[in-house]
Amino acid sequence: MELAKEVTEITLRSVSVSGTATLLASLWSIPLAYFLAKPGRVRGAVASLLEALVGIPTVLLGLALYMLFSRSGPLGFLNMLYTVKAVIVGQAILITPLITATAHRVLRMARETYEEMALSLGAGRLQAMAITLRESTPGLLSSIVMGFSRAIGELGVALMLGGNIRGSTRVLTTAIALSVSMGEHELALCLGAVLVVLSVAFSVITRLLGRLQTL
Repeated sequence: MELAKEVTEITLRSVSVSGTATLLASLWSIPLAYFLAKPGRVRGAVASLLEALVGIPTVLLGLALYMLFSRSGPLGFLNMLYTVKAVIVGQAILITPLITATAHRVLRMARETYEEMALSLGAGRLQAMAITLRESTPGLLSSIVMGFSRAIGELGVALMLGGNIRGSTRVLTTAIALSVSMGEHELALCLGAVLVVLSVAFSVITRLLGRLQTL
């Protein structure tokens, strides 16, 4: 009973932390992707850079942010290290290139197709943008879900910034790592199954929402 309670707590915390990080990253990633979707040499270079950063090692990013948030670091006065807030910020930064790069591909095609058509038919800039975003909704939702899956499945940032503190910052991935190191393989497999189910469930829900939007 106690084990089930702890697994539930860790699962809910993981969804909350990664969901918040995904929401934050989406707030700036989608507008950035829309801006980069317009043809231009500089925009193309920035888009290529973001695509290259998609595969950045989580441990490297975690180390950089750890040095920023540590007491001797430039942001040490915020006292964010080993808190949920630090994990959220770290995950949001981690998935920003992924959401931006994938959304950029969707919006680039949509702007070439729907926005130019809307403008040629006399629509205003805001109307054309609204049409483009509406038609891109399924693809944008997929980008957001990809970001969430990357966030909830990463280990380096959560471990280095959160510290894997029981009842406070412990999430699914850090709990799995701890269980394996302690030889509790059954618990690790259980937590891993929960992680897979969550990723698949959110992906299925997004696909269903995309289909409903196209009806």
